[in-house]
Amino acid sequence: MTNEERAARNGRLRWHCRRALLELDIVFQRFWQHQEANGGDLDDETATTLERLLALEDHDLWDLVSGRTATDDSQLMGLVERLRQT
Repeated sequence: MTNEERAARNGRLRWHCRRALLELDIVFQRFWQHQEANGGDLDDETATTLERLLALEDHDLWDLVSGRTATDDSQLMGLVERLRQT
């Protein structure tokens, strides 16, 4: 993947991180700030996992991030843990 393609993908993912729930917006803003402080680009695996996570409805996503529910998917859970830590 070229730098231009990676930048376009990151831009698209950032846009999809804009959510109707303010709590999720705050979590994702912190995630992107942390990401920028550590190099900016998402690796392919993280980007793919983030796309899957963002496909969830806001309330389902918030339930995961807030710890009300869990998932058996280790990749999703790993990213949720990263979101909780930022």
